[in-house]
Amino acid sequence: MATEITALPKLFIGIDIHKKSWSVHIRSDISDHKSFTVPADPAVVYDYVDRNFHGYAVSLTYEAGCCGFSAARYFMQLGWEVTVVNAADVPTSNKQYYQKTDTLDCRNLSRQLALGELKAIFIPTEAEDELKSLLRHRAAVTRQLRAAKTHIKSYLLYQGIKTPEEHDNVNWTKAFISWLKSIEWNAITGKVCLESKLRLYEFVYGEYLGLANELRSYCRKHHKKDYYLLKSIPGVGGYLASALLAELGDIRRFSNEASFASYIGLVPMMRNSGSTENVFGVTPRCKSLLRSYIIEAAWVALRLDPQMQAYYRTHIGKNPKSIVVKIARKLLNRILSVIKTEKPYQINYQKPTVMA
Repeated sequence: MATEITALPKLFIGIDIHKKSWSVHIRSDISDHKSFTVPADPAVVYDYVDRNFHGYAVSLTYEAGCCGFSAARYFMQLGWEVTVVNAADVPTSNKQYYQKTDTLDCRNLSRQLALGELKAIFIPTEAEDELKSLLRHRAAVTRQLRAAKTHIKSYLLYQGIKTPEEHDNVNWTKAFISWLKSIEWNAITGKVCLESKLRLYEFVYGEYLGLANELRSYCRKHHKKDYYLLKSIPGVGGYLASALLAELGDIRRFSNEASFASYIGLVPMMRNSGSTENVFGVTPRCKSLLRSYIIEAAWVALRLDPQMQAYYRTHIGKNPKSIVVKIARKLLNRILSVIKTEKPYQINYQKPTVMA
């Protein structure tokens, strides 16, 4: 009786991606094939596989890095199964700590993919990726704005010019800018230096405001429903709602509150051995930008929401920063809930019970 093939042969490809070249290792479901280096072009990998392994079911993996997800989206369009992994989550042996090369790395990726040991990270669409890039660029501009302010105040301090008390704070008003421009200098060079610093500050400040407006405008237009659902939560303003949508993409993909909090990084770092358990604050594995935004929003929610205030009072006496982290975790639960249920959040004002 003739043997009938009921399943496609499988191919597992591990790639160590760099800017100018890729190290590739290919193995089938039977044995290793070969390792080789190709130019940094996904079409080259496809052409090789199509020539030598036509008809195979292809699975491919690489580590997330500076080259982003464009290669993953290219291979997914071919119908390949693509897994992008966090480099810190790839299982390695102690030997690989002492012997590390691109060839060994891609070979290990291919082997772990075949064994099913790799945990994939979320691959955003092009639109989601570009929105996230806009958010992160705005965060970079925020740091540049902070640096521009520091340079101006440091220059005044160096030259022995005292800032008036009404202007000596983090909020730069138009009156403060006017005062800076009115400073009299002994030499023209001092004035030129300050004017240059002020022009740089004003340019960066304009970008700072404009990028935030563009971010909110895009989310109101393309993610209107989720944007206003998020804004219904006390502590979540227009910018944070936009940041959540930009950094997370489709929030509905999180199956439960624990996985959502773990992704953001609002879970404890702990060591448990036998009867001993030590907790060392929150985990360093996080979406650092988004986690800082959530912590700031928790302070705002504490001022606006009676339930958060009641929760805070039950923990009075503890470290306030630790309590706010707990409030931030509750805020995350609300964020996931309003998106999942598609119902705006409503503040529950509970009237105090009157004792007879």
